[in-house]
Amino acid sequence: MILGSGCFVNPSDSLAVITANTKCVPGYKDGITGVARSMPTSSAVDNVARALNIPCFETPTGWKFFGNLLDSNLITLCGEESFGTGSNHVREKDGLWAVLYWLQVLAEKKSSVSDLMHNHWKQFGRNYYSRHDYEAIPSNIANQIFGNLTSMLENLKGNSFAGHLVKVADNFSYLDPVDNSISENQGLRLVLDDNSRVIVRLSGTGTKGATLRLYFEKFFDPQQNLSLNPQIALKPLIDDLDALLNISKLTQMETPTVIT
Repeated sequence: MILGSGCFVNPSDSLAVITANTKCVPGYKDGITGVARSMPTSSAVDNVARALNIPCFETPTGWKFFGNLLDSNLITLCGEESFGTGSNHVREKDGLWAVLYWLQVLAEKKSSVSDLMHNHWKQFGRNYYSRHDYEAIPSNIANQIFGNLTSMLENLKGNSFAGHLVKVADNFSYLDPVDNSISENQGLRLVLDDNSRVIVRLSGTGTKGATLRLYFEKFFDPQQNLSLNPQIALKPLIDDLDALLNISKLTQMETPTVIT
């Protein structure tokens, strides 16, 4: 977790900043081969990868997928939205490495965390992003919500959602470019024509219930307001998903258990 004075850096933005500032770190001064993120992680790093003209892979959640790409030298950096970032020096997340990397970048640029983030957004735009967890809800309710959206996917394509047209509505699957294995049913996705995203995933089906994980993302370009509270910037997506799936009513929860 990266924290500055009055500034929390979400892991998706952290991966983007690490990718954008490789020249500040001696071990990466010659550049990187590519980068990868898990599907629920925001596409902030995609913006940087396009600018650097390097590959950016979108994988299912799980470090084994990063491992294949690292072993094949297809990527140098990787990360996920749940505070895990790594590089080709190890096949697992490395928080100590990430903190040292950040300290090197801050020292090189003589910048605060907050200033570094704002300068990054002014260059690449900002991907407002948040995860909402509904924890310990009855498994049948979680499955009902997930199933309802699954049945709607085909009809949602081309229709309006949160003021934009839905261009992708699917259950994410991944073809591994290294071993050609296919991983299906990795999470339900709505991608809008402004590249906003909504993702719905289930976690756990134990005796204490399941966790429904909702991910919201909306891109603002550098000319737009880059200083909003993410919950305000994402409100149209949050409200429309709740209206579509009756999440508050079915879970009997007015707010998520955890918001990150």
